[in-house]
Amino acid sequence: MRKKQKEKVEFRYYELPQNEPLLALMGDKWKQIYGRDVDYLHFHNLLEIGYCYYGEGDLVLDSKCYRFFEDMVTIIPKNILHTTVSDEKCIGFWEYLFIDVEQTLGEYFKGNPLLVDELQRRINKKASILTKEENSYVAELIKLIFKEMKEKKELYLENVKLILISILLTIARINQDKNYGIKGVTSDGTQIARALDYVSFYYNEDLRIEDLAEECHISETHFRRVFVECMNMTPLDYINMVRIQAACNLILKTNLS
Repeated sequence: MRKKQKEKVEFRYYELPQNEPLLALMGDKWKQIYGRDVDYLHFHNLLEIGYCYYGEGDLVLDSKCYRFFEDMVTIIPKNILHTTVSDEKCIGFWEYLFIDVEQTLGEYFKGNPLLVDELQRRINKKASILTKEENSYVAELIKLIFKEMKEKKELYLENVKLILISILLTIARINQDKNYGIKGVTSDGTQIARALDYVSFYYNEDLRIEDLAEECHISETHFRRVFVECMNMTPLDYINMVRIQAACNLILKTNLS
C-alpha cells in the first residue's frame, strides 16, 4: 500500500433519501475486500461516519496512513480525501452513515444560527478515528442507528434524528479535546475548505477562481497552488467535476421517479 498521496481523485456525490435524516449504506454488500483494484483517493459532499465490524487494513486520510481494525469508528468530514484498503485476502465489514451536518443541525436548532455555525465548525474541523474502548458511547449510538434503519419499527425516523443529534454534539465535543482524534487534512487543506463549501452551494452559477480565492482570504496565485496540492486537480477541474456529478445524479433521480 503506497502511503503517499495518490494522483487520481474521485468525487462521490450523495443525496439523502427523501424524508430521511441520513443515508445509511449497510448490509451484506459491505462485506468485502476493500480497495481491490482501486488506486485513488475519494471525497464526499457529506459527513461520513463508518463502523468497522471486522477486518484489518489501511485507512488513508490525505497523505497519511492509519491501520483499521475491528470496532473502529471513523468520522470523516466532507471534502477530505481518503480511502480504505483491506489487507491481502482479508474480508472486512464496514457500514456507513452519510449526514448533511448543516441541514441536521439547522432543523434541530432553529432560531440559533450562531450555535449551528459553531457546531459545524467543530465537526468539520478534522477527521477522527475512535476505538470502541476509547468511546463506547459513540460506537453504541452508531450501531443503534443501523439497527433502527434496518428494522424500521414505528417512529424509527424520529428516534434516528434524536440519536444523530447526540452523535453530532459528541463529535463537536471530541474535536475540541486535544486528546482525541487525528488531523485529517493539512493546514493548507484547511485554507481551501471555504472554497469547497462555496462550490458545493453555487456550482450551477458562474464561478470565478478569483472569487474562490477571495472566499479563502488568500491570493489567487496562492489559492491555485494550494488547491492543486490538496486536491490533485485544478479549481476549474473540481468545479466541472462537481457539476457533472450533480447532473448525473439529477438524471438518475429523474429516471427513477
